[in-house]
Amino acid sequence: MFNTKQYSAKVTEYGDRSREATDPSQVREYKESRDSFGSLAENEKWLADNFNKTLQPLDEKQSIRAALATEEEHVLRCLGASVIMQWNTIPAKLQRELFDTAGSMGELMATAELRGQIARFLHKHKNDAQAPPEGQQQQQTQQA
Repeated sequence: MFNTKQYSAKVTEYGDRSREATDPSQVREYKESRDSFGSLAENEKWLADNFNKTLQPLDEKQSIRAALATEEEHVLRCLGASVIMQWNTIPAKLQRELFDTAGSMGELMATAELRGQIARFLHKHKNDAQAPPEGQQQQQTQQA
């Protein structure tokens, strides 16, 4: 692979060839090659100057960590969805503990906002969850 200096040398070479050529089609071809190598030289220089701003491929450890993070996120989403699906069957005390724990997961300064979002979500989806079976519903009413 060429570097900036090598591309610049080609620019000079094809510039010299285009000035020495006598055939108009040859002159055009050399000038096109010169311009092409000039663009490649500019691109290489830009890449060298901005390398730290470009995306780098993940190494093997980073790839494994990213895959595990994706898998864990999927597991957490499934667990969260299952809790929501069973929310009405969970005792009120445990609902409160789950709500408090979930509300404290975010940034300290955004706790109130997160708790509000969770409360609105639960209220919005309260009828989406499975209703408890008749016997359990009566038991929960009597316990409350």
